[in-house]
Amino acid sequence: MKSLRSPFNTLRAWLIDMDGVLYHGSRPLPAASEFIQTLQAEKTPFLFLTNNATKTPAEYVERLAEMGIRVHEQAIFTSALATARYVKKNMSPPRRVLVIGGNGIRVAMQEAGYALVERAEEADMVVSAMDIQATYARLTEATLAIRAGATWIQTNPDRTFPSERGIVPGAGAIQAFLEAATDQTPLVIGKPQPGIFEQALAILGARAEDTVMLGDRLETDILGAHRAGVKTICVLTGIASREQAESYNPRPDWIIEDLTQLLSE
Repeated sequence: MKSLRSPFNTLRAWLIDMDGVLYHGSRPLPAASEFIQTLQAEKTPFLFLTNNATKTPAEYVERLAEMGIRVHEQAIFTSALATARYVKKNMSPPRRVLVIGGNGIRVAMQEAGYALVERAEEADMVVSAMDIQATYARLTEATLAIRAGATWIQTNPDRTFPSERGIVPGAGAIQAFLEAATDQTPLVIGKPQPGIFEQALAILGARAEDTVMLGDRLETDILGAHRAGVKTICVLTGIASREQAESYNPRPDWIIEDLTQLLSE
């Protein structure tokens, strides 16, 4: 079994992004399973912290297992779960929510006690996320609801994400559409906002100064972790290039080509 290479073996807890870090779509990236198996063998606490709100933790567990990464649902924390927690704490159910998004955010909102509706006239709140099945008709309902005064929550601001075919539109593209249509801006919950990092650290039972964020996106993973006082590793298998990472402010603590650089030979 491989071990973590110095200085990464001194880090006590890990927050790990998934898209662009562990895989592109259904294709695993180099050393993804070996890296997670190493953390598990060394009993190093970790939490998958993803802005991708399209899937439930159970669906992510199944997807990771297909890539040789076996974890429990408790190891997955998404912007969908963070959003549902925030809304439940600050906006008590029952309330009626119009969701633009996939199964992850829809299930999270229902499990938090909210009724999902489809028409603007029925909505007290709009929650938007990446939605690969979004239509003009559904975006119209969200637009009308927001213009009529519905509270608008956005799970995460990622404009794009890496797929097997290349960089494709993300949740931020949905947000940009609705901002253009409503002249409003939403409350954003996911990375780089501090709340999702505070929730993640509480789940891990870890201190910020003992934790590292492993991600591929500078304006969410790296910026958010820096704001939270968490160390950062930018891996170049996703969105950021080396040039972008080296010139970014705040600069990541470490920049690596892929996950093989975290492991000893």
